[in-house]
Amino acid sequence: MSDSRVRIARRVAKFLQNGDLVNLGIGLPTLVANYLPEGLEVEFQSENGLIGLGGAPEAGQEDQDLTNAAAQPATLPVGASCFDSAMSFAVIRGGHVGVTVLGALEVDQEGNLANWIVPGKMVPGMGGAMDLVAGAKTVIVAMEHCTKAGASKVLKHCTLPLTASRRVKYIVTELAVLKVTEHGLELMETAPGVTPGEVQEKTEATLLIPDTVGCME
Repeated sequence: MSDSRVRIARRVAKFLQNGDLVNLGIGLPTLVANYLPEGLEVEFQSENGLIGLGGAPEAGQEDQDLTNAAAQPATLPVGASCFDSAMSFAVIRGGHVGVTVLGALEVDQEGNLANWIVPGKMVPGMGGAMDLVAGAKTVIVAMEHCTKAGASKVLKHCTLPLTASRRVKYIVTELAVLKVTEHGLELMETAPGVTPGEVQEKTEATLLIPDTVGCME
């Protein structure tokens, strides 16, 4: 696993607070469960009908009948509960999820999110993302800052079909932590060894850079 993905997951975990009900999207966001700060108590919800989902099992301890929404092996600690998808989406649509962490194909300076389709290409699809971004109290995007071709994924305006409009609050990449404000994207933190100028160079959107910028840890 790359250091950049671990850095993103570890930083996202620091946004969580005791008592939060948290949903983790497929891909990189699922790693967040493995990097919770010591003493933090949250409950993870999964669209396939689980609350209280644990982290990944140790090698050799996998249960083929116990997975997260991405069909990856998971654990179920004492006190967790299982139910059908109808109940799971009732929890999501009812506004009971405190935080959702999702990946993105694109996100922009207004907090718009595009993460479900690239026209003409085969991708996993919407899944529960549209329900989650509409129902969760806080939406955090966890993703790599640029595409494999080097193009910024943090844009002035999304070009792909939107999952949701103006719902993203924070963006965490391997380079920086950004906050969506009514005035644009504020640079909160940069990764160790990365300058605000370097983050701006790899960001299409114009960043709001305060006098003091924190360091991702």
